[in-house]
Amino acid sequence: MRPADVSDIPALVALEERCFTTDRLSRRQFRYMLTKANAHVLVSEADGDLNGYVLLLFSRGTSMARLYSIAVDERARGRGIGQALVEAAEAAARERDCAYLRLEVRKDNAASIALFERLGYKPFGEYGDYYEDHMDAWRYEKSLASHLSPDLVRVPFYEQTLDFTCGPSAVMMAMKALEPNVELDRRLELRIWREATTIFMTSGHGGCGPYGLALSAAHREFGVELVINDERMPLLDSVRSEEKKEVMRLVQQDMLDEIQSLGIPLTYGSLSVDDLKARFDAGGVPVVLISSYRIYGEKFPHWVVVTGFDDHFIYVHDPFVDYEAGETALDSINMPIPRRDFERMARYGKAGLKAVLVIYPKTDTLP
Repeated sequence: MRPADVSDIPALVALEERCFTTDRLSRRQFRYMLTKANAHVLVSEADGDLNGYVLLLFSRGTSMARLYSIAVDERARGRGIGQALVEAAEAAARERDCAYLRLEVRKDNAASIALFERLGYKPFGEYGDYYEDHMDAWRYEKSLASHLSPDLVRVPFYEQTLDFTCGPSAVMMAMKALEPNVELDRRLELRIWREATTIFMTSGHGGCGPYGLALSAAHREFGVELVINDERMPLLDSVRSEEKKEVMRLVQQDMLDEIQSLGIPLTYGSLSVDDLKARFDAGGVPVVLISSYRIYGEKFPHWVVVTGFDDHFIYVHDPFVDYEAGETALDSINMPIPRRDFERMARYGKAGLKAVLVIYPKTDTLP
């Protein structure tokens, strides 16, 4: 067992072709995984011949890894190579301080399912029509830190469908967790975006600021609490044009006036992870503004919804799925982020804007 390098690519491609008839990794994909991706490839060999491999993907900024692919040559099966590869992948993930390892497996792959379940993986969802031949997939997860017991709230996942709708998508997930009758669909996503947009943003369509998102939840009769660390208009530093700044200022002042007229609690300050947990324990679902740089390497404001806590991590649903990096929605659900790292990423821009929107059930009184 050893780490793969680019000289193994021909043997990896040949093994892929022997093991799979669909959903094969190409030569180009293997090269990308070995040279550019946030990935780790281990191979098994005997007598100089490569007879198995396992491919891990790591989520930037989080403590989660994904077992993306595993293959064992048919001629070498029955020797424990598959189990050895999985265990080696787990060891590599632990070395990266990963708390969880996730994977997808075909529903008709009884041998792999038996292997993963024997090694302690638990099913936690499924994907319909996931593979090229339309076979469904089970989603499995294993904790690599057995002492962790996260307190998670069941938050249905909704993937944003446009680059600028992370805020509406995060608010939708929070509302659905509190009110099961909320329909998560693109119509609602776009409606909330229209209600909450700041008009302009760094590029393209305008994103959604804390004032507009707070109003969108309040208009649907949810309890809302808004905490911002700065009394200046948020997100103005995301544009350079003075004309755009003025438009954003007018739009957000109108929103702020309505927030005050509706009596929505607005506090100027910041919340620690412990403060967020206190509100979570009181029945609220926090929606938090973060800088996406620590996760995706790009500097743009981004909204996530908090789904749980344990002693070491804060868990979030991220409505963005980075398909270009080989991710699926599996990588965006209950993402474990170290508490210390979350406190650093929960701010945006030169002004260090911190904004949290806590959504409460419709019938609850705010704490």
